Amino acid sequence: MTGNAMQLIESAKAWNSEAFESVLKREVAALGKARLPLQQGLAHSSYALDDNLRIVLLDRSQRGRTVRLRLGAFYSGIIAGCNCADDPSPPDEITEYCEMQMELDLDSGDACIALRED
Repeated sequence: MTGNAMQLIESAKAWNSEAFESVLKREVAALGKARLPLQQGLAHSSYALDDNLRIVLLDRSQRGRTVRLRLGAFYSGIIAGCNCADDPSPPDEITEYCEMQMELDLDSGDACIALRED
């Protein structure tokens, strides 16, 4: 799987515990737009924001010591355009959604995440 490489050590440690989902959501959301493919997942706007990023765990499976996760991301985007001095309207935020595929190595916490395109 190709995508952004990162470490999610707390999520790997929490696998098979009741805390896994909440730990995963917190760790992934903390990555923000700098590490997640939110910009590539835009459908209705032109610039991704991560102020209101919410992660949803949609599916999970395990093969050996690797976990494959399907995640949904709800976030906002804006349509970047003219910032004229006499334009009184602030840019409106538009709700965006994309799905991502992640592989998590349970031994090292190494994770790779990519936009899901199917």
